[in-house]
Amino acid sequence: MPLPAGTGEARPSSSWLDRLSWLWPALLTLAITLVQIDRAPLWRDELATWSAASRPTGDLLRLAANIDGVAVAYYLFMHGWIELFGDSVTALRLPAALSLAGAAALVAVLGGRLFGGQVGLIAGLLFAVLPSTSRYGQEARPYALATLFAVLATLLLVRALDRPGWWRWTGYAAALVGLGLSHLLATSLVLGHAVAVLLAWRQQHERRLWRWPLALVPAILVLAPLARLGRDQQTRQLNWVRPPTLTDLPDLPGDLLQNGTVGGLLVGLAAIGLVTRGRWGVALGACVLLPAALLYVGGLLTPLWVPRYLLFTAPFACLLAAGTLAPLRLRWAVPIVALAGLLGAPAQANLRRTHETPRSAPIDYPAATRIIGAHQQPGDGIVYSPRDPRAFLDIAVLYYLGEHHPRDVLAVEGPVAAATLDTPECPRPATCLTGVTRVWLLTRGKHGSDPLAAASPAKATALRDTFRITRTWTVPGLTVTLLTR
Repeated sequence: MPLPAGTGEARPSSSWLDRLSWLWPALLTLAITLVQIDRAPLWRDELATWSAASRPTGDLLRLAANIDGVAVAYYLFMHGWIELFGDSVTALRLPAALSLAGAAALVAVLGGRLFGGQVGLIAGLLFAVLPSTSRYGQEARPYALATLFAVLATLLLVRALDRPGWWRWTGYAAALVGLGLSHLLATSLVLGHAVAVLLAWRQQHERRLWRWPLALVPAILVLAPLARLGRDQQTRQLNWVRPPTLTDLPDLPGDLLQNGTVGGLLVGLAAIGLVTRGRWGVALGACVLLPAALLYVGGLLTPLWVPRYLLFTAPFACLLAAGTLAPLRLRWAVPIVALAGLLGAPAQANLRRTHETPRSAPIDYPAATRIIGAHQQPGDGIVYSPRDPRAFLDIAVLYYLGEHHPRDVLAVEGPVAAATLDTPECPRPATCLTGVTRVWLLTRGKHGSDPLAAASPAKATALRDTFRITRTWTVPGLTVTLLTR
């Protein structure tokens, strides 16, 4: 017999549904995320991952001292991954797909432990069909890995609360360390865990729950230096983030899940589950709402408000929604899950074309670099405009053309030598262009009539005075121009 929903007690695994409820969500998630995983070009954040992870370990650590220090553990992981599996688009994104497949499996296990196998299965399937699962399961960034650790930490917490023991708390502590190393802001999940511990103490009066604060100590010791480094780098790294407004709150589910309709459906179902699923419904609701509230309030004080930082909360919303759907039984709940997938189909198609925002403004780095690669000659140089982290045009050329890229004629030193993701440029472009016969100009946006107008005044003047435009190509989001002396 199943135990009452919300007890948090283990349920006997006496049926195939209980024993295999984790398998189908994992397989479905993996199948969906692998579809056209390499179709969308790498976008700027993924180019940053490749640039960092492809450096020698010493250079990677020097980079972390200047920028992206909070992501150094992820970059080190990706460095080893690239050594083993290469740096193709598929290889770079595969860890994210595997992470979210693992997260879907753990969602099913967690749901089965809390509310029964049917809830776990529905939650895992719902998580699999979310557009956000495809979006971040096809991105070479740490958000998928953080989501995996978030569900794992919560599952281990449930096990430790059911049967307190040092080994269980040790596993939970290790999962929290992994959570923080994959994405520091995801540790705000601990606020939801605090609610779960408090509710367990009120119901069980279990004195050994004082071990929970002790389990936080390893994470604090490991992550405190990382947090200090991130604080020092925040102004340079997140200066593009604006403070949130009240209008951002109703848009958050759609922004996070990549589709407003799916976001609204999930929020509505999760809200019902929050109030009908007992203490664990409240605890799971806290795992969603408290991190979002913290990010919002923190974003008012310092640049933090980036909806994708909350991806790790999506599995808990799926568990609450599944708790609402479970009384309908599988023959009715699964069609509703399929409906969520159908409503998200347009977003699924769009995100496989581009990862840029908005989806209507793709940047086709592969097309631009194919043009350069097909028409370049020995001794060619290349100039970029703009040269900043909003585009990473130079890193895109390095990735897609490899060692066959034209010489970066305005680079004072490369990003590896500079221990940064940016490349310091020559202050006098005219001087650095001396001796170059042909120059490629790669600019962001479409500038077919006058591509030099998109360059900075100093670059434009140096190019106009010495070169003439031979040919111009436009591709989505970029203009490629060949100039001859």
